[in-house]
Amino acid sequence: MARVIQDTELEKDRARYGLLAVVVSILAISGVAIFGVWRLDGDKAVIVGVLTAAFTAVSSMTTAYLGIKAVSNTAQSMARGNRPRQESAPAAPSAPSATPEPAPAASPEPPPQRTP
Repeated sequence: MARVIQDTELEKDRARYGLLAVVVSILAISGVAIFGVWRLDGDKAVIVGVLTAAFTAVSSMTTAYLGIKAVSNTAQSMARGNRPRQESAPAAPSAPSATPEPAPAASPEPPPQRTP
């Protein structure tokens, strides 16, 4: 039981510090982008480039963190034996149906190749 509590506490710490790293990185990227826009004195073409790069970096980092966290959570739940609940498969008919299933249609011949 103590091992489960230690694992849970370790996961909480990992999640907490991982999220802290992402938030600090986003704040740093935003700070650099704001400083860059402020120092450019209205050069719109460069401002658009700086803001686009900052937005791309922030969205990529956030997406990567969430994706890694989701995969980690799934792997841990599978390792513990807590498999995700699956929808029950529809029951197979017990008696064969009276109407035969149609045969699959023959595939048409491919068109002839042109010669150059």
